[in-house]
Amino acid sequence: MLIIFIELLVVLLALYLGSKYGSLALGAIAGLGLAILVFDHGLKPGTPPTDVIYIIVAAVTCAGVLQASGGMDWMIQIVERILRKHPQHITFLAPLSTFFLTVACGTGHVMYTLMPIVTDVAIKKDIRPERPLAVASVASMLAIVCSPISAAVVAFSTISGLNGFSISIPQIVAVTIPACLCGIIAAASWSYNRGLDLHKDPEFLEKIKDPVQYAFVYGNTATTLDKQIDKKSKWAVYIFLAAIVLIVILAFAQNILPAFDTVKAIEGASAVALPTGKTVSPSDLASAGIVMAGVTEKVPATIHMYLVIQIILISAAALMIIICGTKPKAAVAGNVWQSGMVAVVAIYGIAWLANTFFGAHMAEVEELLDDMVDNYPWAIALVFFIFSVLINSQAAVVVALLPVAYKLGIPGWILLGALPCVYGYFFIPNYPSDIATVNIDRTGTTKIGKYVLNHSFMVPGLISVAISTVVAYIISSIFF
Repeated sequence: MLIIFIELLVVLLALYLGSKYGSLALGAIAGLGLAILVFDHGLKPGTPPTDVIYIIVAAVTCAGVLQASGGMDWMIQIVERILRKHPQHITFLAPLSTFFLTVACGTGHVMYTLMPIVTDVAIKKDIRPERPLAVASVASMLAIVCSPISAAVVAFSTISGLNGFSISIPQIVAVTIPACLCGIIAAASWSYNRGLDLHKDPEFLEKIKDPVQYAFVYGNTATTLDKQIDKKSKWAVYIFLAAIVLIVILAFAQNILPAFDTVKAIEGASAVALPTGKTVSPSDLASAGIVMAGVTEKVPATIHMYLVIQIILISAAALMIIICGTKPKAAVAGNVWQSGMVAVVAIYGIAWLANTFFGAHMAEVEELLDDMVDNYPWAIALVFFIFSVLINSQAAVVVALLPVAYKLGIPGWILLGALPCVYGYFFIPNYPSDIATVNIDRTGTTKIGKYVLNHSFMVPGLISVAISTVVAYIISSIFF
């Protein structure tokens, strides 16, 4: 147990240092921890989550090309018109806008263009910008578990299927979307009268006595409405949305997908003794593609959905490049593609490290958590949340911990109900979306407190995740 504890400290230290340095360090330092476990402690390396990584690459490429085409600017313009038409409801409309943008695009980083607009609308209506901004930042990241093309959702579907809980992507988002909307609306309701209006806030009034600060707050106007959006940019949006709709349709109607012959071991078949004296299992023969009467057989197998998603998203990116004239170099230079590639490295290192540790000590983990799993299986939500605080990635939490949860015997419907808890990194305000939101609020009302944890995102985040999890748990228990 002492050795296991030391190895666990290696894992936690790697996650802590990776989070401290941020960006590519998350995956790189996790790789260093993996090297210590393998070369120094002699653990067998786990399997890196290549399927999930490929999906992220496809989704990020497609979203990056959409951004380079100008399509995201058009989507932001549509949202801005709604916000400016109803400024009095900005505290509700802003988080709903960032939520649905993330659901559509599969990444929360589309919020960066919208946040200055939210600030501008709030200031002009004398509404404290902290109210809509904090909830909008939380909503943009919580929505990751609601997007049909996000790595977290696809990973949940794929890993669940491999562990006997067959659930499609539309079924997942049918639970998470209404659940997370309830959480976001609850957080927005709490935020509606949060703090003082700008004309009553003594700290803000003291700040704008300085003419430079007054000009900084009231002299700037952030808008995308002055941008000219050409037809090719709009066509890129149509292609992107058509790809998402096609993915959802095919997830519902998988019987129309292509099927290919594959070799499968016959249930109950015995191992085969080769002339060399070596014994080969039916599953080994099937993996080698060898058909042997009474042992293995050819059966048609439908193409896996995770491959379908990759094919469609890459094809959509290609169509945007060919039809809309989008420049690939511009896509690579955009923040959506770059942030996505950072996520790839993070998931690659973190999930591989976790897979190696838990794979080596699964028996001990099962024994240690046996009572918890039997009596409080819902407590896995707390584990998801704590792990997310450490690694800043919903997909990495799913890939690293979901297989462990299934091996512990936790039912799939409970894990689906706990899915909103894979977003916990608002707890420590070091994620780029939260930092950017603080910097964008030129009134200074959105802030990181003196004691770090008393920041603007804490209460909206806790309300959103807690309510979303409870509602998701209820919906999942009813239908699954």
